[in-house]
Amino acid sequence: MTIQIYHIKRFALACATAVALTSCLKDKPFPLFPNQESAKVNYTFAATADTLQEKTYTTFLSANGNYFVQNNSGNTNYNYWPQAHTLDVFTDGYLRTKNEIYKQRMKSLLNGTYKTNGNKYENEYYDDMEWLALASLRAYDATKDADYLAAAKTLWADIKTGKNSNQGGGIAWRKSQPTYKNTPANAPAIIFAARLYQLEKNAADLDLAKELYTWLKGTLLDGSGIIWDGINSKGDGQLDKNKFTYNQGVFIGAGLELYNATGDATYLNDAIKTADATIKDLDIAPGGLLRNEGQGDGGLFKGILVRYLTLLTLKNDVPQAKRDAYVNFLKFNAETLFAKGISRPDFMVSPDWKSAPSGSTDLTTQISGVTTVEAAATLKAAGKF
Repeated sequence: MTIQIYHIKRFALACATAVALTSCLKDKPFPLFPNQESAKVNYTFAATADTLQEKTYTTFLSANGNYFVQNNSGNTNYNYWPQAHTLDVFTDGYLRTKNEIYKQRMKSLLNGTYKTNGNKYENEYYDDMEWLALASLRAYDATKDADYLAAAKTLWADIKTGKNSNQGGGIAWRKSQPTYKNTPANAPAIIFAARLYQLEKNAADLDLAKELYTWLKGTLLDGSGIIWDGINSKGDGQLDKNKFTYNQGVFIGAGLELYNATGDATYLNDAIKTADATIKDLDIAPGGLLRNEGQGDGGLFKGILVRYLTLLTLKNDVPQAKRDAYVNFLKFNAETLFAKGISRPDFMVSPDWKSAPSGSTDLTTQISGVTTVEAAATLKAAGKF
């Protein structure tokens, strides 16, 4: 993500459908209308995911077919990091349906990203590359197409050059600013390194994941379990104490993947503590609903949290009471988005999940919604909803 967009994101935090939520929601921990009965809704998450996938593809695909454009109102700009999350939702669709069309779209996007990025995968921002590396590794796991693994490993080689001793360790946010470290550039790297280790059993990858985790936890984790955004962005050595939803998500993911790789319960307990703090935090989720973080980069944040909280929710090693709480939280957010935050019949997504979209919809905002509905379909298929 460009520095201009990123700083807008950092400081600018802020259905047309007639259906309402089921009356039974008044008994759930996160009621939309605590004092009001409402008509029954059929939450067809899988079918809605199908429609969202198709509408997203046809609405946002660039004229040359190589990438997905900035918004649905004529801005055709290319932004690198949402392409990775678009690849992720295509992978979600493929895993859910096994429909070959998703495999075609996945491969086309990988190749198109390479072309549009100047015939290379690498770029200036380490976090951007980590998102594409993660999406490519997932695509490889789903399809066994070696091109995805090659892309992921090309990116990983470049990402590792971002590690330095400034601020005591960690990977820099971008190549031209080696003294600024943040959660977005470190937690996804931990997730990737731990997953690559599980695939290839290269001890160096696990060692780096542990090293980065020790730095991140020791530098940016609050005692409450909330993970802060970064350190030294202004060159003053100070913490950036911003509570962004996606930072919580990737720290949860980092702990979970290190637990998967090592069996060390300390990592899982860290993930649980952050998840518990996140769903109760009144800034992150006022009333139990993930807040509106605007469009632009912020439009993607909620979906990233949902992705990694869903993985934690599906982990049987997590105590049942904790999983139940996460299910209730995710269910409330997905049902709210389904009933109130998606316009029909165009199936565009709002940055505010309790209100229909108004005006233009950014790709980032749309992908966050698709991610969330795909996660809901996964949880429903697993018998959690």
